[in-house]
Amino acid sequence: MKTVPLRARRALIGAIGAVGVAAPLLVRPTASGPRSTLPGAAQPSWPREPLHIVVPFGVGGTADRLARAIGERLAPRLGVAVVIDNRPGAGGAIGTAAVARAAPDGRVLGLATQSTHAALPALHPRLPYDPIADFTPVAMLARVPHVLAVHRSVAARDAAELIALARARPRALSFGSPGVGSLGHLRMLQFSAMFGIDLLHVPYHAIPTLLADAMSGRLHLFGDNLLTALVYLGHSLRPIAVSGRQRVAALPRVPTFAEAGLDEAGDLSWFGLVAPAAMPTTIVGQLNEALRDVLTEPGLTRLLAPSGSLAVAAETPSQFRDEIDATLRDFRAIVSRYGLSAA
Repeated sequence: MKTVPLRARRALIGAIGAVGVAAPLLVRPTASGPRSTLPGAAQPSWPREPLHIVVPFGVGGTADRLARAIGERLAPRLGVAVVIDNRPGAGGAIGTAAVARAAPDGRVLGLATQSTHAALPALHPRLPYDPIADFTPVAMLARVPHVLAVHRSVAARDAAELIALARARPRALSFGSPGVGSLGHLRMLQFSAMFGIDLLHVPYHAIPTLLADAMSGRLHLFGDNLLTALVYLGHSLRPIAVSGRQRVAALPRVPTFAEAGLDEAGDLSWFGLVAPAAMPTTIVGQLNEALRDVLTEPGLTRLLAPSGSLAVAAETPSQFRDEIDATLRDFRAIVSRYGLSAA
């Protein structure tokens, strides 16, 4: 496989990293926020201090981009600064565990994903947190399609050709993920088990490095949420299939997973906000209400629409809890059915 000179690779990583905003991001409330500042006006007991949203993945990925977009719009509604705190590592377990350990006083929230609350727990029963008992669901934020792509050097134009190539060359084709047990890792394990192929997994700590290696050809396969991946497709990366019930407007020639014969791997990824367990219901209610306003903003809709992503503004905290429960059961069933292992 052709390698990229170190200097060029570093430049590419830097360019990708520049797409995201340097972390941590502090968003201050605007002067015209909804909270009254008139003398003598009653002020709510919460929030009075900056709100921290812990993102358990690096800068530049879907979770990071979504958290920053939400934080930017949430700060003026709450009247306090919102800090985006990236804590990547261990497939999302490090940052998520930090949220579980935080005080339930409304100052710390976590960006929850199918990785942190379903894929990781399904593959790693002994995580430093319980995905259900250690958290208070606050709100679902969005559902995002994911894409399976190959580098242009790979001699496969569709899913059938990719599967045939992988069968003929065990462990010759590589893919990357944000870490062992992450959603990207589990999806590829599932894909491999479904079709009897053996792919080489390369875990990454930094998402910009993963993207750079995918575009340079150091990785053969690339799977990611379309909100992040869309800008990188078309030149060095060839999309094979996208998830969802219908094709994405930005990629009209790319079949859905179902059309490509990969139906079981074709669900949408969800993203939401959680708090530490036992957070007061009054704070949860305030947050959920503010987030419903944020998720109906036209600006956020425009950000999500090109990738086929959908803001979810109608779910209550209890409905989000049900969603987490159901996803965790589904992923545990997948792990059991295919005998998957993070090793």
